[in-house]
Amino acid sequence: MDSWELPEVFDYQGRSVRYGIVGDGPPLVCVHGTPWSSFNLRHLIGKLSEHYTVYFHDLLGYGQSSKQPGDVSLGIQNEVLNQLLDHWGLENPIIVGHDFGGATSLRTHLLNGRRFEKMVLIDPVAIAPWGSPFFRHVNEHEAAFSGIPDYIHEAIVRAYVQTAAFRELDEQTLEGIVRPWTGEEGKPAFYRQIAQANQRYTDEVQRLYAQVSVPVLILWGREDSWVPLAKGQELESLIPGSTLRVVDDAGHLVIEEKPTELFDEMLSFLRT
Repeated sequence: MDSWELPEVFDYQGRSVRYGIVGDGPPLVCVHGTPWSSFNLRHLIGKLSEHYTVYFHDLLGYGQSSKQPGDVSLGIQNEVLNQLLDHWGLENPIIVGHDFGGATSLRTHLLNGRRFEKMVLIDPVAIAPWGSPFFRHVNEHEAAFSGIPDYIHEAIVRAYVQTAAFRELDEQTLEGIVRPWTGEEGKPAFYRQIAQANQRYTDEVQRLYAQVSVPVLILWGREDSWVPLAKGQELESLIPGSTLRVVDDAGHLVIEEKPTELFDEMLSFLRT
């Protein structure tokens, strides 16, 4: 597995949020989704850091951030990001969000009133309805899932995350995704974040998308089976002036499958 360590710590109401800052240039913030971590943005972060100062963190309850019991829903992630932006001293950065990170970026802009120079949304969870049967089952039986044997849990996580990719993930990538969700804290944290994934957090901003006041690029893996391309087309119609670009031969985990294509699309948009 690629070595991936977030060296800095931000205290959010007694819970630690790990983050990193790399590169040189205008500020750009990267926000990951679920059940991922900033590890899955490493390819993009590496490329972007050649042109920008890139700020990234693990969402509360994810990756290397605190996994103690508590609120890790979309309802709190924009509050964490809002405070991180203050902590970093950023007033008008570019923001890039994948999956729940896209929803968090939109919530931070529309509910917290944060201005972004430009927004890049990669297969965001932003349009209702969303949530798989697995989500609903975990929501009803969170305690039972948290108590299953470790080897069964790891098999579940591995099988689940693989469905996000169009092609089979390599072992190092799988290990980097699964590792934070194992152990005494990781296993219950995995089911906790799924159980708290509530559509109401996107419902309350979906009606506000016409108020998005910054340039927006929407990137989508054509073969995304988690959040189909039709959702991206609908999102483009709801955000004034937004642009949708489709990446072929990639699924929901396009950030792992086609980072070079994503970077090229992003750089063209950001330099325009």
